[in-house]
Amino acid sequence: MADDPDKTTVSSISRNRLGAETSPYLRQHEDNPVHWWAWGDDAFAAAKNEDKPILLSVGYAACHWCHVMAHESFEASPIAGVMNRLFINIKVDREERPDVDAIYQKALATTGEQGGWPLTMFITPDGKPFFGGTYFPPEPRYGRPGFTEVLERVAIVYQNDRKTIEEQAGKITDHLNRREGGELNEPLSLASLDDAAARIVDHFDFVDGGLNGQPKFPMTDVFEFMWRAFCRSSEPKYKTAATLALDRICQGGIYDHLGGGFSRYSTDSTWLAPHFEKMLYDNAQLIDIMSLVWLETKSDLYKTRIEETIGWLTREMVGENGAFAATLDADSEGEEGKFYVWTETEIDAVLDGETLSLFKDIYDVSEHGNWESKTILNRINSGERILSDQDNKRLADARSKLFDVRTPRIRPGRDDKVLTDWNGLLIQALAKAGAIFDQPEWVSLGQAAFEAILSTMLWQDAEGRDRLSHSLCGGRLQPVDMLDDYANMIAGGIALHSATGNSVFLSQAIVWSDLVHALFWNEDSHGYFFTASDAENLIVRTTQVTDAATPSGNGVMLNNLARLFFLTGDDRFRIRAESLIEAFDVDAMRDFPHTCSFLNGFELFTDSLQVIVIGDRSDPNAKALLSAALSSSHPNLILSTVNDKDALPADHAAYGKSTIDGKVTAYVCRGPLCQAPVTSPDDLRAALVA
Repeated sequence: MADDPDKTTVSSISRNRLGAETSPYLRQHEDNPVHWWAWGDDAFAAAKNEDKPILLSVGYAACHWCHVMAHESFEASPIAGVMNRLFINIKVDREERPDVDAIYQKALATTGEQGGWPLTMFITPDGKPFFGGTYFPPEPRYGRPGFTEVLERVAIVYQNDRKTIEEQAGKITDHLNRREGGELNEPLSLASLDDAAARIVDHFDFVDGGLNGQPKFPMTDVFEFMWRAFCRSSEPKYKTAATLALDRICQGGIYDHLGGGFSRYSTDSTWLAPHFEKMLYDNAQLIDIMSLVWLETKSDLYKTRIEETIGWLTREMVGENGAFAATLDADSEGEEGKFYVWTETEIDAVLDGETLSLFKDIYDVSEHGNWESKTILNRINSGERILSDQDNKRLADARSKLFDVRTPRIRPGRDDKVLTDWNGLLIQALAKAGAIFDQPEWVSLGQAAFEAILSTMLWQDAEGRDRLSHSLCGGRLQPVDMLDDYANMIAGGIALHSATGNSVFLSQAIVWSDLVHALFWNEDSHGYFFTASDAENLIVRTTQVTDAATPSGNGVMLNNLARLFFLTGDDRFRIRAESLIEAFDVDAMRDFPHTCSFLNGFELFTDSLQVIVIGDRSDPNAKALLSAALSSSHPNLILSTVNDKDALPADHAAYGKSTIDGKVTAYVCRGPLCQAPVTSPDDLRAALVA
């Protein structure tokens, strides 16, 4: 670092350097006796100067097992002493540097180990991984070796058998750079998606919802894939696969029944016990999928959960620049879930009479609790009970009282980082939900976040181009950008354009799409790289189509390019979409169901349903037509409004078409073919199902 000209002296490296960072996760470790470095050239230079391997520890602020390992090992002076003596120790916030995390998670996977956080990787001073794992206990436990033992063994091999280390590092790095080949028996098609749905449906849990087994994650892209399969085929089992999962998530302990918002995942098979951390991206994706499914089911449960979750976001998650903060922690006062759980005695002290009895029955409250002698409020076993209006009123009043009692408790920590990619997911969800439920304030909330990122999170590169920063925290921008930042913000811009009719959002989405193609396109094997062409020179530049906790950037870009093509008629977006499909069709089918965002984008590109409303958007007739269009449950609906026919580009399917008898007019188009114009909402609804 700049303030340490002599990196070779013991005094220059014998300290914890995380106090200068803004990341809440890194700051959680600033008082560790471990001599942590932040990721950067100085840390690697120190490793080379000292001829030491690097211990790379990756986590995030809301991660439960990250806290456990920190308390057990990183705060323990004896273990920290071993770390300091044998390694250069680097701590990385995976939310701040997902590019770094992606490489070393994939490296761990190549060794046959399951990934996750905390990620513990041992790498050479030039960044090549040679051994790793996730959580290590301080002493042997859970079938895992003790952390001190691991540290000492790795250091001995590194010092005494460097050839083996270099060979292992070389093999892993070569694997990271290798792309699996193969070809499809038939071109990717809607029939391919139907076949995939038929294969995966038997892996769903038709008792408790979600995919079989535990832990259970809200795999929203997979749920959407099954929902789309139902919309194509009318197969009831596909509908149940999607709706049962969403129903149980909404009624389970994974949902905060007092304050709104969903936790990251359930540790069990019934959606009862989460790790309690709330992530912005999970909530964004659940709002999005519930809005889509609501169009068909009109589920009051989904509508209520969306309202409550947006209420939580507005109340607790607005960040320093007006966009949204990243996460809420799982722990408070050193205990997992302490803020959220209850004892029967605590509830008895707040409620009484019939309300108390009803609440305890509905929300699974008992003397001995349902989790570690405490109660996680849930409606898993009562969610389908039909209650009277009076009982619903009693429950609402009870929840309000308990929320007020809970509010003064010591709250879980909040990671204040504003992440561009996660905000893009939420902006898209807010714009869609606001349009579907006719809640303009939700659209405005998304618009405010979009504009906040534009006004506070741009940096200019050497060529004078405005680039998105991946994160903002404590007033400090990270001048790095990644594919997902642009992909998700493009999706947000397109959704805002559809919800508002404002061409500014579409224009910005087009600018970003062209910038993505200039900076991220892989000319050799096609597809988009995760990092830009001028990004930090990491050991590998990854290109992937698999979804993780968030949809893959390439999957989102396929959706974006499809929408941009149908909205503008511009052939460059069609060509790019087709190139993406050609690049990843084999991977998408081989790695299914972890590629559902891409396959959902393929369906959108192949089977879009366009509605173009021509006329003044403020006209009551235009509003009626837009409302009719938004009532369609077709998952591939693309809605646009223009003031007159001349606003459509020459290559657009509806180019040259105009209003009828001076009335606001709608056209329904599939591919290049448009149906006869309609001017009434009823006729439009009929055309949408024709």
